[in-house]
Amino acid sequence: MSFLLPEIILKLQNYCAYQERCHQEVKNKLYELGCNTDTVNDVMVKLIETGFLNEERFAKAFAGGKFRTKKWGRLKIIRELKSRKISDYCIKSGLREIDEDIYIQTMQDLILKKAKQNLSWQEERKITQWLMGKGFELELIRDCFNRIKSQE
Repeated sequence: MSFLLPEIILKLQNYCAYQERCHQEVKNKLYELGCNTDTVNDVMVKLIETGFLNEERFAKAFAGGKFRTKKWGRLKIIRELKSRKISDYCIKSGLREIDEDIYIQTMQDLILKKAKQNLSWQEERKITQWLMGKGFELELIRDCFNRIKSQE
């Protein structure tokens, strides 16, 4: 397919307006449309200048969204953002969207949802592994377990 530059820009503006996108997603889309490297660079510059593409905004939306909807921990969010070639600055900015108290409370709620009364060490280990898979930090998981045990 062959598009003119204004058509490509409009198509990508709509693509970016639908949901936040990172640079890599937009580049992939442009290459799918059959654009050459010069066109890709021109369109990227235009999208950034017009505010349709902003990696810091993407990182904030991604981090906040994945934490709220999928209950992902910071480590998994960082891993996913790095896989999308997001800069460390934008990743840190995105993680600031997650309130520390809500983060700890979410982890505690997840533990209580999975845990039975008087957890055996095997059950605790299993839940710890599950939370680590969701990207929560081991030290914070241990702190949550200790806090829960002290409340019993």
